Amino acid sequence: MKIEFTAFPRTLQGTGASRRLRGGGKVPGIIYGADKPALPIEFDHHALYRHLKMEAFHASILEMTLEGNKQQVLLRDVQMHPFKQLVLHVDFQRVDKNRKIHMKVPLHFINAEICPGVKEGGGVVNHVMNEVNIQCLPDALPEFIEVNLEKLELGHSMHLNEVPLPPGVEVISRLKKENPAIVTVQVPKAIVVEEEVAAAPVTEITGQAPEGEAAAEGKEGDKGDKGEKGEKKEATADKKEAGKKE
Repeated sequence: MKIEFTAFPRTLQGTGASRRLRGGGKVPGIIYGADKPALPIEFDHHALYRHLKMEAFHASILEMTLEGNKQQVLLRDVQMHPFKQLVLHVDFQRVDKNRKIHMKVPLHFINAEICPGVKEGGGVVNHVMNEVNIQCLPDALPEFIEVNLEKLELGHSMHLNEVPLPPGVEVISRLKKENPAIVTVQVPKAIVVEEEVAAAPVTEITGQAPEGEAAAEGKEGDKGDKGEKGEKKEATADKKEAGKKE
């Protein structure tokens, strides 16, 4: 899919000039590369923001029109406002058809719902990576790389080297050597927790005190009864002595 957009020359530079541009609905930017000098440029914010919402705009060869001339470029950097839907600055790189380019390309996962780990094992697909660094000539750059999960079993992972790549595309050597996992199928955490709770031992609580405590309480009760009887005997003896004196 060819994506075309328009850029305009930018004459004023600096923080103040960029702030005025943004206030007027424009976005400052720069274009560089292909052994040509870097040029400051600007864009219509509304048109650029609409393009930035497209996944392909971030991982495709783009066709930029500048002063009536068309040139192929790659989006290299976007600076956004921390909390506003506002583009602050963009960088584009010119494309040389004879030089390999390095790009981050999105991964598109297919057949997740029919893989054995999900359909038969009741597992959940976990995307460890959603994009991958590749290198290729500009004409071979894919918009995305497809990852087929139709054979993925429960508890298993698919690694980067297992993914077929389009012709002329190769993974960056460092990633190729590390061969990281890109997707797994695991048992849902909720089910694991329920199984652990079901397997936990149950302690029965009754109103009966342990034998040791009951015996101790019995002895304390006996002591209490004996004390009361002793007090009654002493009171009776005192009355008898008082009667004799009278």
